[in-house]
Amino acid sequence: MTTRILGIETSCDETAASVIEEGTTILSNIVASQNELHAKYGGIYPEMASRAHIEIIDTIIAQALSEAHVSLNDISAIAVTRGPGLVGSLLVGINTAKGIALGANLPLLGINHLEGHIYSLWLSEYNEEVEFPIIVLIVSGGHTEMLLMKNHMEYERLGGTLDDAAGEAFDKIGRLLGLPYPGGPHLEQASLNGNSSQFDFPRVWLDNSWDFSFSGLKTAVVREIQQRFPEVNMGRSAESVDLPVADIAASFQSALVEVLQEKVVQASVKYNAKCIFVTGGVSANTFLQNAIIERAGKLPVYFPPKHLCTDNAAMIASAGFRRFETGHYDNITIDAKPTWPLGI
Repeated sequence: MTTRILGIETSCDETAASVIEEGTTILSNIVASQNELHAKYGGIYPEMASRAHIEIIDTIIAQALSEAHVSLNDISAIAVTRGPGLVGSLLVGINTAKGIALGANLPLLGINHLEGHIYSLWLSEYNEEVEFPIIVLIVSGGHTEMLLMKNHMEYERLGGTLDDAAGEAFDKIGRLLGLPYPGGPHLEQASLNGNSSQFDFPRVWLDNSWDFSFSGLKTAVVREIQQRFPEVNMGRSAESVDLPVADIAASFQSALVEVLQEKVVQASVKYNAKCIFVTGGVSANTFLQNAIIERAGKLPVYFPPKHLCTDNAAMIASAGFRRFETGHYDNITIDAKPTWPLGI
């Protein structure tokens, strides 16, 4: 019998549902973004995020089933993000998944959001080429984690950010430079016209550790702007001060990416990895992709397709397929786990 998983993702500010067949084939993948809702705040407003999920989640799930040309009778299990994430947002997805699972008498699978990002690899064109062990770097607005994946569902956490996630740092600097929300993609675009050597921002290496730290880099950018352009301290916008936005963006991006590329390649050598997989929203950054590929040399480096870099339910369903195949079901009483490390 064909295994089809209905995935549900509401960990942050995307309401998503997807139907995946046999773990690798996407029958549907519907994502409703809240970017416009949160843009006026320059960041995610948790209470508004959870309310927006409530308003649209039933429609998104119905659309995913319709686009896949299936009904709940054709679904083998429900996979839902259990954590990490915003607790209010998580609960919307979890409670919806519970209701569906109970009503349709289907197994329930609570999936770690980070594991979902990892399983976006098996939704890519490279899924048949992959060999273990794999060094996985997850870089997004909420996470910067490096793991050793020894086999399916077998992880060892090597390190992670001690403060800001990489995507969070991108967004904060983007906001400082007066770029639209979310700042990351717009900062990358601005950097294309900039000189990455114009500003010498620090690289924080944390020697003898696979951990990361980006708060110092972020602070260095803020201080550089305050010292060179004191008008910013008086409340004037970046546009009115005529900041060298492109040069600052390029220099900041270069400093952050250099640390990511060096550490992930060093880890791949240390652990004799057969490949590197970089996933999460920041993995869509072309500068990051090119830098890691160049540094890795002959070692294969994989990235998700662009539409699977950011949060989506296809990756949750793909991870759910692996859990389902091994009989790792969850009790209907599961609750959200807002802080849920993977590989510890």
